[in-house]
Amino acid sequence: MNQRTLANTIKAKGIGLHTGHESIMTLRPAPVDTGIVFRRIDLDPVVEFAVNPEIVGETMLCTTIVKDKPQGRIKIATIEHLMSSLAGIGIDNVYIDITTDEVPIMDGSSSHFIFLIQSAGIELQDAPKKFIRILKPVEVENTQGGTASFSPYEGYRLNFSIDFDHPAFNSTAEKMTLEFSSTSYFKEVSRARTFGFFKDMEMLRERNLALGASLENAIGLDDQGVMNKEGLRNKDEFVRHKILDAVGDLYMIGHPIIGEFTAHKSGHALNNQLLRALLAQPDAYEIVTFEDSSPIKYGSSKIVA
Repeated sequence: MNQRTLANTIKAKGIGLHTGHESIMTLRPAPVDTGIVFRRIDLDPVVEFAVNPEIVGETMLCTTIVKDKPQGRIKIATIEHLMSSLAGIGIDNVYIDITTDEVPIMDGSSSHFIFLIQSAGIELQDAPKKFIRILKPVEVENTQGGTASFSPYEGYRLNFSIDFDHPAFNSTAEKMTLEFSSTSYFKEVSRARTFGFFKDMEMLRERNLALGASLENAIGLDDQGVMNKEGLRNKDEFVRHKILDAVGDLYMIGHPIIGEFTAHKSGHALNNQLLRALLAQPDAYEIVTFEDSSPIKYGSSKIVA
């Protein structure tokens, strides 16, 4: 179980879901123990964001990392789907160069990012992969009835339930459990798209949100149901996407998690609060490595030893 980076550099271009800005994103190999590092290369000097829970500064409808500089607050928004794909494939070290303030939304899922990473190939590095093992329960909640928790488990299990008062959710499953592995992640959640309510669009755009949203990159919901002509990819696509988001949000801790995550009506803010609560209790976790195989299974597609 060695650390992983990319075998080659690869680029993608697209628009941001919230800003509507077009950006070019370049993924580059990184040395052992670098972690995941975002870089705003449109700025002089370049501003780097080494991924950790403390740099999450905004969580309104997406996960946004921030740095306060003399010239103002520097941001990169909507990183959760890319982070989710990196977690799904098990990438430990990578540089992500981006030319604007938001990661491209692609089709609203993580499937395009997975294709991008697999096209670049995966390089095994000469250092053991580090995991965070949960040793005792940690839980957070919010005033809207949302909860999120970690508990010990020899593997990585995610349980999620949602509760939306909307006709489209009455006929779909609102609970899901994922026994995480690369295979289960690709098959069960990677194609699940983000979603939004048409009635909220005017309010969101007044706040400079959802400026790049369309039925090409999100599931739209009006008062009757799903607006997309093709419908849903799965009857429970909504809760599948919530797990996709959670996988990305939780990977902000910098290492794969060995434990069980359980959430009800959670979102980016509560997911991040759970990570901060865990790190605030040093006796609740430990960093571990494995010589051979780990409780979490990763795919070996296009690996360069």
